Amino acid sequence: MNKVTILLVEDSPDDVELAMRALRKQHLLNDVIRAEDGAEALDFMYGRGRFEGRDVREQPKLVLLDLKLPKVNGLEVLAVIKSDADLKHIPVVMLTSSREDPDIRQAYELGANSYIVKPVDFEQFLAAVSEIGFYWMLLNQPAKP
Repeated sequence: MNKVTILLVEDSPDDVELAMRALRKQHLLNDVIRAEDGAEALDFMYGRGRFEGRDVREQPKLVLLDLKLPKVNGLEVLAVIKSDADLKHIPVVMLTSSREDPDIRQAYELGANSYIVKPVDFEQFLAAVSEIGFYWMLLNQPAKP
């Protein structure tokens, strides 16, 4: 159960590529799972759909979650994760382009551990994701589930 798993929930192929580059730079690419939309993210967490049969006792150590997603939006995914006793301990970092106060407020009210606005600049985006990965995967000491 010591796998370093990051669930990256992102529908933009460009942002996925940049995030993967940044995580690779921090040597955190070992076990990154990508979900293209909110429904797929929940399927991963609960071992459904294309993740049927996955050991749900092996949950990610970090969820990087976009806000604006197809099917199920990021706030809905966040609400499900943080309302589930078996999942609520998992850090969820909102990584989104929305600077809207209602989005930020609602994310924190639903239990987001952090809310980061994606930088428009390529180098800043790489740096932001790299720092997120370093902090949450290597520095942060999580509570045991």
